[in-house]
Amino acid sequence: MNDEHPSDEQQPQPTEEPTQPLAGWRAPDAQPQDRPEDQGQAQSGDRPQGQPQSRPYGWAADEPGPPPFGSTYGEQPRARDPQPEPPIQPQPVQQAPQTVSFGPGGPPGPGGPAYFGPGPRPYPPVDYARPAPPRKLALWVWPAVAVLALVVGVLGGLAGGALQDELAAQRGTNDNGLDGVRTQSAAPLDADNGSVPAVAQALLPSTVQIVAEFDGQAAGATGSGFVLDREGHVVTNNHVVASAAEDDGPIVVIDHEGERHEATVVGRSAVYDLAVLDVDGAEELEPAALGKSQVLRVGDPVIALGAPLGLSQTVTSGIVSALDRPVTTSGESDDESSYINAVQTDAAINPGNSGGPLVNLAGEVVGVNSAIATNGGASGEAGNIGVGFAIPIEQVIATVDQILRTGKAEYPVIGAQVRTGGEPDAQGATITEVMPGTPAEVAGLQKDDVVTAVDDQPVNDGIALIVAIRTHRPGETVEFTVLRGGDEQVVEVELDGKVG
Repeated sequence: MNDEHPSDEQQPQPTEEPTQPLAGWRAPDAQPQDRPEDQGQAQSGDRPQGQPQSRPYGWAADEPGPPPFGSTYGEQPRARDPQPEPPIQPQPVQQAPQTVSFGPGGPPGPGGPAYFGPGPRPYPPVDYARPAPPRKLALWVWPAVAVLALVVGVLGGLAGGALQDELAAQRGTNDNGLDGVRTQSAAPLDADNGSVPAVAQALLPSTVQIVAEFDGQAAGATGSGFVLDREGHVVTNNHVVASAAEDDGPIVVIDHEGERHEATVVGRSAVYDLAVLDVDGAEELEPAALGKSQVLRVGDPVIALGAPLGLSQTVTSGIVSALDRPVTTSGESDDESSYINAVQTDAAINPGNSGGPLVNLAGEVVGVNSAIATNGGASGEAGNIGVGFAIPIEQVIATVDQILRTGKAEYPVIGAQVRTGGEPDAQGATITEVMPGTPAEVAGLQKDDVVTAVDDQPVNDGIALIVAIRTHRPGETVEFTVLRGGDEQVVEVELDGKVG
């Protein structure tokens, strides 16, 4: 390296000396040993003498190569180029505005809202947009909100009402009636087996004894029943549980193994003398199969099961001694009287058999034992004399289906009164009164008309007419054969319904 420097004559003179040399700049006529750092004179951009010199970030003194531009660490190497370096001309600095505004506030400066320290601020003033004032709701919004609230309230009320109805529904009911429960459809035995012991073995597990309160006396009434389905429903006579149902008294069902179960009344019909019980813990009992009474013939063998005189698991046998026998059991009112188009049998039936099943040799229930004929004994219950009556299974199915659906049963009416006794030689049922606005009046029936047949079934008296009507359902249309003034005519009557 050449240690000599050009003479003053040869050294170009700068037209203007920078007032504040940039870092790393030195005068061209200064020798390395005459640098301001060596003379203890602090230049702008250099650290004062006596203070530790700063090192550039990321560079060490022992690293090879020259230090980064602007470094003051250590001694600067001398340029190898003997030519003098032209001075760097300082550029005038454009002064920026001294304030930056980002919204309302005091003047800039230390402690001011937009103070960033001394020096130029490179950004022009910017104003943030003021938040928009809240928009007012349109006038139609409030009526819409009110209507919506009303609709929600109505729907909530309907839902609450439906829930209340569901909670208040009669225990043991089913919206689908018999279609909604699991009954036994197949006969347990071959109809030609001819074995009473086989029938007894098959049906006794489905037969129960019923003990109920009567006139305030616990266990004052005793009767029988049979298991209807696997949901724990039991069918019996209304007169067995009527007193307990009215007084909310206890009802106990005893199964074939002697187990006792509490029961409640799902619904009952005094007119058909039938009731359905919901029995706790009876879901495991075997349901009885339901048959048909319409295929029975006089002389067919039948078997009665139940608890006559409180003797549980009793079996008696006999034959069908008559069919379509009109039978009535008188109650305190016509609505409480039972009219049965009965299956008559000579199988021994006694008090306590009421509500038990009458079955054929296939083990199918063909009727519900309900009444017996008496010889007028002092007690009115002289016991079996060989004439008993059962409600046909078709009527049982129709009534039980209604009770399972709603807890109630309807029976058909025409809105007319008939004479029920005192005419042993009557040739039909004499109408004594026709109420206005009833199906009888609409059909044209009149007082003193004599009804001799309902559809194809002959009618001999008033009881026979009532029984014939009650084998139908409300809403059905039936044909009455009527004698009026010696002339016979056919009248169609659409049956009305009444709960009972």
